[in-house]
Amino acid sequence: MGSFREAIQSDTPVLVDFSAEWCGPCKMLGPILHEVKTAMGDAVKIIKIDIDKNPAVSQELQIQSVPTLMIYRNGQLKWRQSGVIPAKQIQQALQQYSK
Repeated sequence: MGSFREAIQSDTPVLVDFSAEWCGPCKMLGPILHEVKTAMGDAVKIIKIDIDKNPAVSQELQIQSVPTLMIYRNGQLKWRQSGVIPAKQIQQALQQYSK
């Protein structure tokens, strides 16, 4: 939990992808997040968290379904969305919190 807390303490928006190995839609999200990172570069940090390997974080944040995406800035949760969504929608959310 400590390293998660440290990771989200950033002036740069941090996109956290909660996923699981067994989750089909999570695999679809990989190329979408790659597209987001390619488009935004250093303007965003992307972290992937496997809910099965990090049950404490998942439980504390009440992750009910995967994939769940969250955007943090300076340790504050700014945005949360479950399911696979288009890269453009993720980029718009990130840009909204990068100012």
